[in-house]
Amino acid sequence: MSDGTGGRRANHLQGQTSPYLLQHAYNPVDWYPWGDEALERSRDEQKPIFLSIGYAACHWCHVMERESFEDAGVAAYLNEHFVSIKVDREERPDLDEIYMNAVQLMTGAGGWPMTVFLTPDLRPFFGGTYFPPQGAHGRIGFAELLQRVRAAWDDRRDEIDRSADEWTAKLRSIASGSVDVGDRSTAIGPTEWNRAVAELTSRFDPRWGGFGGAPKFPPDGSIGLLLREHDRSREAAPLAMAERTLQAMAEGGMYDHVGGGFARYSVDERWLVPHFEKMLYNQALLVPLYVDAWRITRKPLYRRVVEQTLDFVRRELTDDAGGFHSSLDADSEGVEGKFYVWTPGKVIDVLGNEDGRFYCDVYGVSEGGNFEGRSIPNLLGKSLADRADELGCTEDELAGRLEPLRMRLLAARGRRIRPGTDDKVLTAWNGLMITAFARGYQTLGREGDLTAAQDAAEFALKRLIEGDRLRVTYRKGNARFNAYLDEYAFLARGLLDLYEAAFDVRHLEAAARIAGTMIERFENGDGGFFFTSDDHETLLTRNLSHHDGALPSGAGVASEVLLRLAVHLDDDRAREAARRTLLAYRPMVERMPSAYGALLAAADFDRGPVKEVAIVGDRGDARTAKLLEVVRRRYLPRLAVAQGDAGAAPGPSVLLRDKIPVDGKPTAYVCERYRCREPTSDPLALELLLGSESS
Repeated sequence: MSDGTGGRRANHLQGQTSPYLLQHAYNPVDWYPWGDEALERSRDEQKPIFLSIGYAACHWCHVMERESFEDAGVAAYLNEHFVSIKVDREERPDLDEIYMNAVQLMTGAGGWPMTVFLTPDLRPFFGGTYFPPQGAHGRIGFAELLQRVRAAWDDRRDEIDRSADEWTAKLRSIASGSVDVGDRSTAIGPTEWNRAVAELTSRFDPRWGGFGGAPKFPPDGSIGLLLREHDRSREAAPLAMAERTLQAMAEGGMYDHVGGGFARYSVDERWLVPHFEKMLYNQALLVPLYVDAWRITRKPLYRRVVEQTLDFVRRELTDDAGGFHSSLDADSEGVEGKFYVWTPGKVIDVLGNEDGRFYCDVYGVSEGGNFEGRSIPNLLGKSLADRADELGCTEDELAGRLEPLRMRLLAARGRRIRPGTDDKVLTAWNGLMITAFARGYQTLGREGDLTAAQDAAEFALKRLIEGDRLRVTYRKGNARFNAYLDEYAFLARGLLDLYEAAFDVRHLEAAARIAGTMIERFENGDGGFFFTSDDHETLLTRNLSHHDGALPSGAGVASEVLLRLAVHLDDDRAREAARRTLLAYRPMVERMPSAYGALLAAADFDRGPVKEVAIVGDRGDARTAKLLEVVRRRYLPRLAVAQGDAGAAPGPSVLLRDKIPVDGKPTAYVCERYRCREPTSDPLALELLLGSESS
């Protein structure tokens, strides 16, 4: 079937919903999606599988497509000698994890596009990432690689089978983790926590922040751990490490100073030059950290980052129906970063001479540029706080002067050819983003942020659930794929955060239902959680969820949300499932604690003390709002909060049971383990009950 553009014929990817797969639907390679048709063909014809995994915003995926997958000769060879399968890693993280583990075992590194060769029974025998079309500098070219693999398949099949058996055995060992070995009498606790802090301290980059050298990825789990450590210990060093990293990321070019939001990572140690793709999950994971940093320090930078990043997501990554899209491409017009860079002349064209030169001076836009002859706006030379001191004004006053200039540049940039948008809605990432909007609203009080979280929650509850089961992805009316642990854990947490923002009992009840299914379908009988459900497609391995990666560990987030739900609902089933996990994973965590930030956060919550706050008073009453503000402006990482109108039924949260207004005034109750202090209607008294100030 022709696509109407040059007479090319569609391959088997036509009709898929993934934008990434559809990008390849008219390649001359006869791609299949992962599924029975391709796998049966491989078995019937005894052809090896060429598995290529990537995602829509991936720059090097585009490069390999142009160089190799659009090449007629390469395509003809693949079509004759292999069964070629294309996978979107964001739709199928189960496959991505299995075969990424294989590639990392084989090569010592990983990345995308991922290139793996499999036997018909799905055992890997060779893999890598990007391959250039022709060999150079000791690296084999893709065309030659295909010929060598096929020759080995034809002439040395026994060697391939032995190799595939060895890699598969190692993958199955990885899949089981170490949950079933070691001392399981003690849960993850202070020992592992302290070692994680020590590991981060030893790897910290004091000049630029972050941990280790280039490339630098946003270390969200590590920053969260350090903020919690500061809260526990009251020591300055953990907060200083967290702040140095947050400030450097926000001042570098990895942060979009014109449009808001973060790129996926920095290619250098200074956070200056990003890999320009902008992923929803980065925004979702970083916003809560900047919210918490603002709660602790009240520094204007952190508030600006939160507001601008949430505005970016609402403006550029939000579906008309309320869900959040997945990413923006790194490339536009086939050039990485072209959409985001500036020259002084372009800035002056938009802002005029005086304002243009001022903006260029502040944000480091120069004639020589800092990226291929053009400039990525950044504040690494001098922060706005330092610049404001020089100008004799406050940082907020300087930011106010710059804001209309930013908006004019944003409007001008919007007229450029935009990077492509991956408009699929991923349940797990939407759960993370609901949390970000809900926590932003809780702290900064912008109604638009609450509306965005509510709309996304309604989208998820209407379109991403079938019966009691979640789906992974939604696009153009189609919800697909049996969900993974991350979908359940992240969406349950997002709904719980939304409940604690607006106190709609539907969201607490939905979070509890999702968590119940999560326990039933994903929990390992001996503690911990599998990444796939008990009725998932049978794959080479069934992996346990454990350490953090680009996303926090599903097992860690599951444990945290179960513990928080247990406080709200006095639910022993949820509490015990979480505690089984904290027991089961300790042998694994103790080997490298800093890789398990999500599990450590759950253990920190369980360790307590948890502040249980119930506020009884009409939501529209300014006195109720003032009591809520006292709670929300503080950094309280171990908090469960509920609010109910005076005289209304308490709802499902046990925190509201037997709580009444005192003397007819909105009243706050502060409790630990359901034992409450004297209730108060006085915001200052509530401050004292919650403890000393964080800063």
